[in-house]
Amino acid sequence: MNKIYDLKQDRAKLVTQMREIMDRNTEAEMNADDQATYARLEKDFDALNARIAAEEKLMDRERTIDTPEEKPVDKVSERQQLFAKALSGNAADLAAYRNAAGDYTLGTDATAGAITAPMQFVEQLIKGLDDVLFMRNIAHKTPSIGAAQSLGFPYRKAAAADADWTTEVAEATEEQTLQYGRREFKPNRLTKLIRLSKTLVAHANMAPEVVLEELQRVLAVTQEKGYMTGDGSGKPLGIFTASNDGIPTTRDVAASAATSITCDDLIDVKYALKGQYHQRAQWVMHRDLVKMVAKLKNTATGEYVWQPSTQLGQPDRLLGSAVNMSEYAPNTYTAGKYAAVYGDFEYYWICDADQLTLQVLNEIYALSNQVGYLFQYFGDGAPVVGEAFARLKMKAS
Repeated sequence: MNKIYDLKQDRAKLVTQMREIMDRNTEAEMNADDQATYARLEKDFDALNARIAAEEKLMDRERTIDTPEEKPVDKVSERQQLFAKALSGNAADLAAYRNAAGDYTLGTDATAGAITAPMQFVEQLIKGLDDVLFMRNIAHKTPSIGAAQSLGFPYRKAAAADADWTTEVAEATEEQTLQYGRREFKPNRLTKLIRLSKTLVAHANMAPEVVLEELQRVLAVTQEKGYMTGDGSGKPLGIFTASNDGIPTTRDVAASAATSITCDDLIDVKYALKGQYHQRAQWVMHRDLVKMVAKLKNTATGEYVWQPSTQLGQPDRLLGSAVNMSEYAPNTYTAGKYAAVYGDFEYYWICDADQLTLQVLNEIYALSNQVGYLFQYFGDGAPVVGEAFARLKMKAS
């Protein structure tokens, strides 16, 4: 923890130096020495940002490690041991796991090598994703889809008109505008084949952890891409995708230029959002935009609008709201492209399905001393209230 704190302190010092250079060059072109110094500071800033992100991710992963006091009861331990042995691909171990008694009984699975991961393994996987993906921390997670074809949730399409002040005995005005719709969340299939060394997996006690870590890594990248730019067709609907089923184009705020962003642009985005959403509202953008925004000053107050965090566990802030960086947010700042989203992410909903299926491919990679794992995850995600978000879009040319 102290390391992250020290890194954030070092980053704050870099920002101070960068701002000093910017301040003394506000009325004239930056000289060669200042340009070189500023470029070096920017490089150091990016490197520190990467180290902070890596340390925070490692710390989150360390939190997921079970202590001896947190070991499951015997029944769960037995389940995990059978599962660990089945991951070796040995036919007898697969059969033993598949036919075991209890709540992890799999019956007669006709697909060779296919096993359903025990619930504890699935819960650990989802918990790991929650730790790694910021969207799963700031979004609303609905009840599980389970084995259903879809899960429908009502949402308000059109708000009711205001109530009327009236006389004591006058007839009440009937509501005519209120409309509700239904949004379907579906168990979209996400699949990937990973390969691991048989020698590594042969250590049965660590096999589930090794497979779990690899699944979390490949799942996290694909899910974050879906939550950012997914088109909603067989995958989540992303916040940077214009859609009447999510965030419509009516929630777009045009920047004042096609290739650059001003402080006023960001202020316009923030106040395009109704006040009721401001308390929980946060920013999502690429780190390239954070670098750009870190140089902006509020023209009215002369203060920088981006405030880097110097405290452990506290996010960087922009115009008073937390900033979340995603490598998969758009970072092409040209005419008509999206740049950032500001909103209350309690109105972005994520659904997970219970089932996680692994197919253990033992023989096909035998020549390379590897075992393959073909997994299937099912889930969905989408914005459910468009007006809870505002999206910054570069000015059209």
